[in-house]
Amino acid sequence: MIVGWRILNSSNMLTSKTVFPLIEVRFHGRGGQGVVIASEVLANAAFAMGFEVSAFPFFGVERRGAPVTSYTRIDSKPIRIKSSIYEPDYVVVLDNSLVRGVDILEGLKPAGRVLINYPEGRKLSNLPSRFKYFVIDATAIAASHGIGSQTAPIVNTAIMGGFAKMCDAVTLDSILESIREIAPAKADENVAAAKEAYDRTSEARI
Repeated sequence: MIVGWRILNSSNMLTSKTVFPLIEVRFHGRGGQGVVIASEVLANAAFAMGFEVSAFPFFGVERRGAPVTSYTRIDSKPIRIKSSIYEPDYVVVLDNSLVRGVDILEGLKPAGRVLINYPEGRKLSNLPSRFKYFVIDATAIAASHGIGSQTAPIVNTAIMGGFAKMCDAVTLDSILESIREIAPAKADENVAAAKEAYDRTSEARI
């Protein structure tokens, strides 16, 4: 079975015929939103499918609410690159206020895709139309499932459901299993949030 760039067997594992280019994902969020966990969920999901992976964070000011960046690399061969990701294929934004305060599109490849946690019903604007954008109200979904608090929902697992919708390199099932393994609490609620986010993620028109 051919899915996207990969050839899978019936167990969703890589086969010897797999041809898979390096994929680089950059996450933007704020301290307390679970940015680092999101990158680890993705890496763990891809690893379970047979990929080589690496995931690592970059912290600026270490305080709650400060901007945090994290990275995930996925490849079918050993990953020897140790640097930060400067030209990502995908960008994931857990806090939409960063769209105005951080250059989230810096270095994004020409065919790059962007997933933004964005209030449902609001038009996404003031972004260049040369990229594809996807939106999901991960904040509302996380709050409805009791993940974090009503005033400060933890959106990382919901956003990863959206990522599975945006990127066909990693399956939703692998993301859900990874969440079950990594989520520190409320595994069922986190999985339900990711499933709902997958269904509700949509491409935005600029």
